[in-house]
Amino acid sequence: MSYSESVALKALAKVQDLSGKRDIVAAGRLGDMSFQDGYLRAILLIDPKEAEAFEVVRLNVEETLKNLDGVERVSVMLTAHKAAPEIAPRQKRSANPHQARRPEGYQGDAFVDHVIAVSSAKGGVGKSTIAVNLAVALARQGKKVGLLDADIHGPSAPILLGLKGKRAVTVETEGRRLIKPFESYGVKAMSIGFLTDDGPVVWRGPMVQGAISRMLWDVDWGHLDVLIIDMPPGTGDPQLGLAQDIKPRGAVIVSTPQDLALADARKGVAMFGKVDIPVLGLVENMSVFICPDCGSSHDIFGTGGVKAEADKLNVPLLGQAPLHISIRESGDNGVPIASGEGPESDIFHSIAQNLMAILLA
Repeated sequence: MSYSESVALKALAKVQDLSGKRDIVAAGRLGDMSFQDGYLRAILLIDPKEAEAFEVVRLNVEETLKNLDGVERVSVMLTAHKAAPEIAPRQKRSANPHQARRPEGYQGDAFVDHVIAVSSAKGGVGKSTIAVNLAVALARQGKKVGLLDADIHGPSAPILLGLKGKRAVTVETEGRRLIKPFESYGVKAMSIGFLTDDGPVVWRGPMVQGAISRMLWDVDWGHLDVLIIDMPPGTGDPQLGLAQDIKPRGAVIVSTPQDLALADARKGVAMFGKVDIPVLGLVENMSVFICPDCGSSHDIFGTGGVKAEADKLNVPLLGQAPLHISIRESGDNGVPIASGEGPESDIFHSIAQNLMAILLA
């Protein structure tokens, strides 16, 4: 027999919520459920303080779904995303409404010295390649670095870091069940790609924000000098949610020299301005195409556009990365170019040094 969503819902209606008074469906715990090619994924909505106790319910749901006809694999994820706290009417409001916050139960002081959002507002400009190689370069320069791949719909970190196919596990840390990040090339990495299969993640805004929040706060990062957040393209809920969850030290904007990409980069700059996050600098990607056969250079996306934009914004141009076959091949092979030697690697190490100079100024 084939899978039936109605049958799945009836089965879940027999799984009791923590209170024991209602089932998880009636209690509104089921945030999302999707099925494709034998793989069933379910999202359960919880309060952060329930995370440890709710693990029993999660396992019960997982076992229930495994027994359904047509289901070959099951993934059940808990999302502990809380809305921003309400401000009392008579309480004096801060000039910045987007204060960093930690979920209830989080222990310890700030786990990271500098949080950097790498953003492009536009997809396809190589933002993830820049973010991963920047993280690897910082790690090679002796920094403790984490990388949060916040692009839920198009995660790239597993491929770029050679971690494709890896599946995350949870560990007991400081009295909490936390996700253990994978480490590659000296970088601790977390991505939705470690929690789901290779199929599409068909989630609405609140589910996306909840998943990002979990990967931020429910991961055993340890202490980091720098946390690089590979932001999803756009200027909507995920970006605003991150601004509320944790206050980044600043943003790095990635763009090609093309006017079309620069138009979206300006929107990204404006968005960070609205949430009071400074833009630390711009990175020009695909600045020039270098022919692999003859070594000649071609400005196929134009020239000087990002430098001119940086001058207008009065922010530094952190560096320019070429459109070079070695950078593309290294990413496809899961061996970041910054992990090796050569002129292309040197470019990312220079970008990393320029960024740290600004952070430590």
